[in-house]
Formats: sequence, structure tokens, C-alpha cells
Amino acid sequence: MSSKRRTFITGIAGFAGSHLAEYLLAGGYEVSGVTLPAGGTYNIDHIKGRIRLYLGDLEDTNWARNVLSEVRPDYVFHLAAQAAVPAAWAAPGQTLVNNILSELNLFESILALEMTPRILTIGSADEYGLVKPQELPIREDNPLRPTNPYAVSKIAQDYLAYQYFLSHNLPIVRLRPFNHIGPRQGPGFVVADFAKQIAEAEAGKAPPVLRVGNLTARRDFSDVRDIVRGYALALEQGEPGEVYNLGSEQAHSIQQVLDILLSLSTISVTVEPDPARMRPSDTPEIVSDCSKFRARTGWHTTFTLEASLHDVLDYWRWRVTT
Repeated sequence: MSSKRRTFITGIAGFAGSHLAEYLLAGGYEVSGVTLPAGGTYNIDHIKGRIRLYLGDLEDTNWARNVLSEVRPDYVFHLAAQAAVPAAWAAPGQTLVNNILSELNLFESILALEMTPRILTIGSADEYGLVKPQELPIREDNPLRPTNPYAVSKIAQDYLAYQYFLSHNLPIVRLRPFNHIGPRQGPGFVVADFAKQIAEAEAGKAPPVLRVGNLTARRDFSDVRDIVRGYALALEQGEPGEVYNLGSEQAHSIQQVLDILLSLSTISVTVEPDPARMRPSDTPEIVSDCSKFRARTGWHTTFTLEASLHDVLDYWRWRVTT
């Protein structure tokens, strides 16, 4: 991406949003973004002086329009969403309303202001849902069989973006990233949850017992720092209207992830199954085919799983002692 572009990130204080902001700042771009006031700015406190930050809710149409009118971005990265599957099971209606309405207001505001920024919308590998073994690795044209409310909300976002591309010629590129991990990911996601429990036990703040859910599921894990680099490439080089997978193209079991984290621990930890952590539905294996995106941009992952897990555990060691 060329420098001096005005970039706008929704969900800038989130896990991926904070890493994307860092990546864009390192490239010399102007960075603005929005986050919910109640969500806190912990992830971006270290870069607050270098960005334009707006606190508010994209569900507020007038507020969203006023912010976009002020920023007038060249690139819009729409990352804001309720992204935790357990939270979606607990409050499906809230997840659907938040994820769909926020994106709708973003598009309508851009149209009302007669702007044509390049827009990136973030879907999810969860859209594919129940994947049959013979369909692996998953291509973008695979049937979508959602198995949880979050997945339904992301399909709605995905197709809403496609509709606005077709109906209004908005230059929207769509991505379906697979599982991404790294520093700053919050509890509620399996890797961060494991690392937090281990770090608390190491610090003597919790018993040396790690509670786990299904360990047999196999997932496609990438480092968030690789993922946000892919976001930037997608917006610069992606074809508007197209959808692209983004992942490592390798599957690792949750058991493998746990074993690596345990090997990095400074203490002995007992592992115990926790029925409360078992999801109502789970697909045995998910692995991406990213050949379409790679052919378009040359992107591929660079972090090993071991390196990512090391950084996640070190992050939680710092968090639980500060």
C-alpha cells in the first residue's frame, strides 16, 4: 500500500484491529479508527498518540456518518464484530443485530457521503461450518453450512457486502480468515484461554489445573501478525466483489496446541476436561485452501505455530502480573 493513505479501522482496539493499526503505522499510513466506549482501549494505549480514535457505536447511524465525514478514508477495514462463538450462543440475537447492523450503517454512511473508499469486510472460516472430509482443504466455493449463530452473522455480513458491491458498485473485498492467534487475544478463544490459565498457575494466582474442552478438533491456526498483513494486501490488491480465504493451509489438533503450551510452561500442570467448555456442535477438522489469495497477492504465513504460542504465553505472563 502506498504511504499517506487515510486508513480507517472499525474495531481498532480489538485483537486484530490493534495489530492492524500497528502494521499500518509502521508503513507510514494515517490511521483512524472506532471502538466501543465500554470496550476499553487497553490494546492500543501504546499507540493512542499516533492515531485518531473515535469512541462510539456503529449501530448509531448519525454518529457513524459524522465520523466518516470527518475522516474521509481512502481505505476502510471493517473488523468490528462480536466474534466469540460462546458469546454468540449465549446471546444470538444480540450477535446478529450487532454484526449486521454495524456493517449496514457503515455502507449506508459511505453511500450517503458519496465516497468510494476501498473497503475490506472480514468474514470467518466459521461460515463453512459443517465441512465434509472430502471437501478438505476448503475452497471459497465450498457450501456454507453454519453451525452456530456467530457463523450465521458472518454469512450475513459476507453477503451484505457482496450485495452492496453488486447494487451500488462499492469496491468491497471480502475475506474469510481462519483461526488466528497471538498476543492480545482475549479469553473465550481456546489458545488465549489455555495460555491465561497456565500463566495464572505459574504466577501462583490459580491452582496448577488447566480445564479444557474438546481436544480432538483440528484447526487452521495463523499468527495475527500474518493475518493483518494479509488484510492490507487484500485491500490493495484484491479484486472487488471477490472473496478470499486466509489461513496457514495446515491443520493442528487442539491437543497439539495444548502440548506445545504445556512444554513451554515452567511448572507441571494437570489437565482436566470441563463439560462447560464443550460446544453444542463442533466440526472435526478445518483447513484452508488459500491458493486463490496467494495467486493474487503472493501472501503466505511466516510465523510457526510454536513461535506464535510462545508469544501468546509470554503475553499472558505479562498480563497476569501487571
